[in-house]
Amino acid sequence: MKVLWFSNTPAMGEEYLNKTSKIKGTGGWMYSLNKALQHKVELAIAFHYPYNKQYFEYQQTSFYPIYTGNIIIENIKKRIIGGVYDEDFLVQYLRVIDLVKPDIIHIHGTENSFLCILGKTEIPVVLSIQGNLTVYIHKFLSGFHGKYLSKKSGNISLKTFFFGRNSFQKGFSKMKKMASIEQKYLFRAQYIIGRTDWDKRITRVLAPGSKYYLGNEILRSGFYENHWANNQPEGKFIIFTTNGNNYYKGFETICHTLQLLKNVGMDIEWRVAGVSENSLINLITKKILGNNYPEKGLVLLGSLDENELISNLRESHLYVMPSHIENSPNNLCEAMIMGMPCIATFAGGTGSMLTDGEEGILVQDGDPWSMAGSVLELKNDQEKALKFGKAARERAFLRHSKEKIVINLMETYKTIIDDKN
Repeated sequence: MKVLWFSNTPAMGEEYLNKTSKIKGTGGWMYSLNKALQHKVELAIAFHYPYNKQYFEYQQTSFYPIYTGNIIIENIKKRIIGGVYDEDFLVQYLRVIDLVKPDIIHIHGTENSFLCILGKTEIPVVLSIQGNLTVYIHKFLSGFHGKYLSKKSGNISLKTFFFGRNSFQKGFSKMKKMASIEQKYLFRAQYIIGRTDWDKRITRVLAPGSKYYLGNEILRSGFYENHWANNQPEGKFIIFTTNGNNYYKGFETICHTLQLLKNVGMDIEWRVAGVSENSLINLITKKILGNNYPEKGLVLLGSLDENELISNLRESHLYVMPSHIENSPNNLCEAMIMGMPCIATFAGGTGSMLTDGEEGILVQDGDPWSMAGSVLELKNDQEKALKFGKAARERAFLRHSKEKIVINLMETYKTIIDDKN
């Protein structure tokens, strides 16, 4: 079976490209799926790349970089006129399809211009739902007032204007444009792979003519191999969260919850990966919360690699996922598979990842009082915390079984090919 992926990241190709230090990609789960699947099918991956690089092979996968234009010129265009997100690359996409001649095309994510190939090829195309910008836009301002969208992160230098994001307004505007494109093309989709009740339900509305298939994700290997270690609650209580410099990730809920816990006398340290002191989301949260912003106990770690994340998870007593909207957050799944007791907001697809009262606790998003009470509940009932962590690990190992995921994906591909024929 010949399979062509269109992906936001080069997956395993990142290793090859990193040798020249030109790209530092994300998407560790894509790497893991690429590694597991390349032995089962003839796999090719097409991805956007800001340098003019030719086709290459790495291990057992073929890679097709799609040149997006001079990186300096394109960033200037995106700053001044909004950039291009639609059919500007269609000719290149169709050229790759003609070169590979796949039996099936798999597009990972619905927010990119890859969807413009729908209706342009007779080869069956399946879309994977990662998130959904249409819903994310609807939830974007949760926890904040819209006036803070335009708050600047300091003086605007030429470098910031061309390359940086000086306010969330630009990100919000860009996301709205991409959501519009997502709606336009998603409506045409015939086949969809998703992971949660949430993404299944929204695609019944946004892609009413599509067939839906379940397809879970393979996590990064280190999280399967490590086990949560800090099950002794004595001394300072440590909470860990992987967050981001985004409006809708619930960072303000973390800060408010931490202050509430300190107000009742809890000796606590809340570590947050993905946010630094100078992150715009931190500056805005300080402004909004005022006296409710915690002066002590909040540790902002910035970007961490896989080993650093695992080390911090092992050292912590509890994992908290505070987002206002998610589909199947990998950070929560990684904590679960390590056997950590978890608290998460009941937002988007998290209810499909973790069962409230069995594998952890789900609380309403944007409710720091309920979240603080849940932290106290697990801190004061170690037996319950350990029970939740054990159940979470068992659930996550079943859901993220590498062998089952590959077998299921192969069966889905075959079913779609047969259906199309």
